[in-house]
Formats: sequence, structure tokens, C-alpha cells
Amino acid sequence: MKARANLNPRAGLAAARALHALEGHPGWRGIEIKTTTARGDARVFAAEAAAAGYDAVLSIGGDGTANETAWGLMGSQTALGLVPMGSGNGLARTLGIPLRPERALDALAGAARRRMDVGMINGRPFLNVAGAGFDAEIGADFHAHGLRGGRRGIFTYVRLSLLRTWSYEAEQWTLSAGEGGFEGRALVIAFVNGRQYGGGAIVAPGARLDDGLLDVVVIEDAPRFEIAWNATRMFTGSIEQFRRYKHLPARTARLSAERPFLHHRDGEPEEGALQLEVTVQPLALGILVPKATAEDPRGPFGPENR
Repeated sequence: MKARANLNPRAGLAAARALHALEGHPGWRGIEIKTTTARGDARVFAAEAAAAGYDAVLSIGGDGTANETAWGLMGSQTALGLVPMGSGNGLARTLGIPLRPERALDALAGAARRRMDVGMINGRPFLNVAGAGFDAEIGADFHAHGLRGGRRGIFTYVRLSLLRTWSYEAEQWTLSAGEGGFEGRALVIAFVNGRQYGGGAIVAPGARLDDGLLDVVVIEDAPRFEIAWNATRMFTGSIEQFRRYKHLPARTARLSAERPFLHHRDGEPEEGALQLEVTVQPLALGILVPKATAEDPRGPFGPENR
């Protein structure tokens, strides 16, 4: 297999460990390794590999590195392989990719190839989840915390979420999604391609990556004790039972508010906007998937894509 790896060294010791595992792995012998030094590098390296006819590009880093790498591969026959080094790793978890680099490389060396949809939000791609509201605010807090030299990781994310919970005021939204919509105050408006944010927080349990649809999720405003009580449902796969939860499958969606609002793509914060135009590009990306996930009838891929 002719392959390249995009390595994000900002993952620190985890990146060094992944590099060591990659260099000694028999299934990836001879792989070309490119190290990112600035935002946008992963996209450029991936596009170069696709133009040169590489079979695969591994993304060794967090969700941001995966997003950039995928952006460079969209529409090509070169497949993306995820070696997750981030804090959330939502898409990797949905795909059943192990979170230890050695085991992830083992799974990808014998992986099946599938094609997956890619969401677009104001012309920029997302692989897993994009949206606005509480999760976008927490993403911005988390990003700022990291820029200040703070520790990242899921426990930091949870701590920042708890701090923000008691001060956050739900926005007034106008949403159209497919044949449905929503108007009112909501804590979260999520455009879901995968199934979870990361850390096991499943927001769209039945979502599929190859159905040509986004699962648009609305969590309406509610008293904080009600939100806190039902938040655990995301970790048991039962969030759909929450009475404030709405699910709107759609190929296109539009979200607006009366004032500029933050939004995110795969957890990466984006500057304020007054309106989001959301679409899906069916089967726009090749992806390496562990065989057990690819063949699972309850998994994120339909039988026609096996």
C-alpha cells in the first residue's frame, strides 16, 4: 500500500509514541511521514498524496487534523485512516478504531474501505458533528484554555462544561431542516454525520455515515436540573428518550439567530455568523474502517456500502 501519514506534533508524547509505533509496524513499512507545522498543512499534504495516487493517508492527531486531512482527500480515491490522538475522537469511536496508537495501526492495516458522507457548513467540511449553542461555546472555551497552555483532555472538557452550564443562556434560533424545522430557545443545534461528540457522548444513536443525510438534533432549553439529569442519557445511548430532544433528518438545513453566534466544525471553533447553510456531500470521502465495524449490521454503514 502506498501511504502517507500526517503527524501533528502538538499531540506531544502521544504523537511521539504514535510515531514510534508507526515506524516499527510491519503493516505500514515504508510509509511516508509528513509533520504539520501550521494550520492547513494537513490539507495540503493530503491533497498532494491524492494527486499522486496514494492509496491512503493516515491522520495522526486530533479531530482538527482529521478534518483538514479529509478536506484534502474529498472526491479522490485516496482513503483516510484515523489514528486518534485528540480529546474527543468521536468519529474514531463511531468507527470502532482503538484509541491506543499501536492497536489503531493494527486495525487500519487490515481495514476495509468504505465511502462516507461529508457535511458542509458555510462551505467548509465536517466529518462528525458541527453545530451551534452550548457545545460551540464549550469548544471555544476548550480551545482558549489550550492556547493559554492549559491541559487538554476529556476531564478538562467536562470541567469547563460544568462551569459553563450555570451561566449559559440559550439562544433564540430559527431552523429549517429538510421538511421540518424549529423556532425557539435551544441549548444545542447539532448537525450530526457520525453518532457522538466524543468521550462516549452519543447524540444521534442511529446515524449512518453513508445514507446521504445529516441527523439534525435540537435540544430545547430547559431548567438546568432537568438538563443535568438527562445528560447521562448520552452515555447510555438513550438521549432520544429525553422529551426536549428533537431529531430532523435532512439533506440541507439553515440556522439563523438575531445576533452573531459561535459555531464549530468537528469541535474546532469558528467565528460568529448570523446564518449557517448546511448541506451534505454523499459518499465524498474514502475511509479505512476496521472489518468488524464495516460488517456490523448495527454499525454506521449500510449493507449497500459493504
